[in-house]
Amino acid sequence: MRKDLVDALVSAANGPGIGLAQAALVIAQIEYPRLDAQAYLARLDAMGEAARRRICRHIEETGNTSPLSCIAAFNAYLFDDQRFVGNRDHYEDPRNSCLNEVLDRRTGIPITLSVVYMEVGLRAGLQVDGVNFPGHFLVRLPEPKSRASGLIIDPFHAGAMLSEHDCRLLLQKHVGSEVAFSRALLAPATRPQIVVRMLLNLKRIYVHMRSFPQARDVTELLLAVTPSALSELRDRGLLAYHLNDVTSALRDLQTYLKLASMGEMDKETRAEHLQIWEHVKTLRRRVASLN
Repeated sequence: MRKDLVDALVSAANGPGIGLAQAALVIAQIEYPRLDAQAYLARLDAMGEAARRRICRHIEETGNTSPLSCIAAFNAYLFDDQRFVGNRDHYEDPRNSCLNEVLDRRTGIPITLSVVYMEVGLRAGLQVDGVNFPGHFLVRLPEPKSRASGLIIDPFHAGAMLSEHDCRLLLQKHVGSEVAFSRALLAPATRPQIVVRMLLNLKRIYVHMRSFPQARDVTELLLAVTPSALSELRDRGLLAYHLNDVTSALRDLQTYLKLASMGEMDKETRAEHLQIWEHVKTLRRRVASLN
């Protein structure tokens, strides 16, 4: 993993401001090492200005300055004029998780389309927050004040406005009864939370594709943003194990077992620890055979 990439993501995730594009473009460099981030930031600037003009023209024509009316004009720009659409046919394509490809191909998954929505909205003068909704990322406009959760919007489905009932159905569809609905699920997400979710999505795709080198790079970035995440330390060790990187695997898995054993363990966790301990013993035998 390139140290400059790690440093760039930590800086983008924790630095001043609220923008997500810089962090998203750092993540995309795992797949596209030579990516020209400035070119895509400039494109977002141009889109934001075009969207702002579209909203202003809509206000002049209708005299309606309500948040709902402004969002309707913004949606018309993004989904009618620019033709952004959710990629239902190839949802697991890693390109859907790379902001440069989402901008080039005008398609992506809920979280990357939401990043486009928030970034263009920010440049157009709209305050749009991310919503870390289980199973399906959403965005929200904090107003009108009469709505406790604001306007809930689904960029994956062409900016559809969702009621609380719609959100309950969406939760049931994606996670079943595992998570009970609460309005807290519609709270604004922080930038680090959004960055972590983008990384977790990409890691899952790479592991599914058995692209272990890229999955390990994603895990390195996850640990840089969330250093205390024991599960990522474990996964980095397991990925090193699959890649036959004996030294790194042994270091991470032994550290994980030591730190994780300090907490409470249920039956499932104990079984997992026993399995990892078997990996550690195998790795130690390999090291001993080399001496």
